[in-house]
Amino acid sequence: MKEEIQLQDISLEKVFEEYELKFKAIADKKRLQIMNILTQKGAMCVCDLAPLMDMAQSKLSYHLKILLDANIITKETRGTWSYYELNQEELNHLLSHELCCIFKPTCC
Repeated sequence: MKEEIQLQDISLEKVFEEYELKFKAIADKKRLQIMNILTQKGAMCVCDLAPLMDMAQSKLSYHLKILLDANIITKETRGTWSYYELNQEELNHLLSHELCCIFKPTCC
């Protein structure tokens, strides 16, 4: 029985780490602005997104990498350009029933 509890704790720890990464990624005004632009305009390359953000491509790439690592956005390479798009499935999952069940088990 004790082993089962430890396995459950390890599983929850992994879930918490994943959510921490995602919430840290979106807990930044610039990254929220990027997400908002991608919501409005759809998939975009850095060269088109940089002027809208009034940001150097290198700085923008830094923010995109954080969002990409957290699976908040996806990247598709088309020729020599990379296009970034919101990962709608992941965004829907962030405040999902699953997360609510962790903090409000009586609602599950």
